[in-house]
Amino acid sequence: MATSVPVNPGSIGSLLTRAPALARVARRTSDWIDLAWWTLERTLREVAPRAHGRLLDVGCGDKQWEPLFLPYVSEYLGIELEGTFTRTAAAGAERGPDLTYDGKRLPFEDASFDTVLNVQVLEHTPAPAALVAELGRVLKPDGVLLLAAPFSFRLHEQPHDYFRYTPHGLRVLCVAAGLEITEVHACGGLFSLIAHKLNSYLALRVARIGGVAQSLGKLGHEDPTRVRARLWTLPVVAPSMLALSAAARGLDGLLEEPDETLGYVIVARRQRA
Repeated sequence: MATSVPVNPGSIGSLLTRAPALARVARRTSDWIDLAWWTLERTLREVAPRAHGRLLDVGCGDKQWEPLFLPYVSEYLGIELEGTFTRTAAAGAERGPDLTYDGKRLPFEDASFDTVLNVQVLEHTPAPAALVAELGRVLKPDGVLLLAAPFSFRLHEQPHDYFRYTPHGLRVLCVAAGLEITEVHACGGLFSLIAHKLNSYLALRVARIGGVAQSLGKLGHEDPTRVRARLWTLPVVAPSMLALSAAARGLDGLLEEPDETLGYVIVARRQRA
């Protein structure tokens, strides 16, 4: 895995770069602890079989979802916002967008794709209705939109972090774009939400391991982090984060709270004229 941010010789990021096997273990462990990632990945895996034909990933970053969707599509094309992407941590990854655009009109004819994927991008556009309209425009009749957006999440990619979404708001945006939502999936419950917020505080504020996460290919859409990690906190922080993530999984299964979640994944179809 390519290193996404510069790291100092002898740093933990540099160590992970020199030891791919260790990096893979660290990434799997990090993904299990990171409940926002884990619940999102699990939900996208569930809806991935809805994808088919030509797929366009709008806001693809380092195309982290490509392996998940490739078994179901004939082509996977990624596009990013021109200029902005080069300033993110993902810009240094091995994989990246196939195309860039101005953020206004996607450079494709109407009805060009069978599937459009848009993951955790909608909160970063100041004109979400216009973006959803573009996603719908390039879909073929009966084409599928797979869209993920946060409901409760920390401020990130500042200052370009504008909105949070309910399923009702997503439905309004989709209907205006000629799309019909057929499925709504919540990404985790109340306890995953609480545990993720506590773990984010422990990781990013106490241990300050955002740069380490980026060296593993995470937090790719955020600015490169160069804050020195507080490695001396890890003997307390790491087991605490593991315990919180494990407890949240169990409690979400026992005590359901349908009005609290980290975010939503929706499946929508392009209506025929």
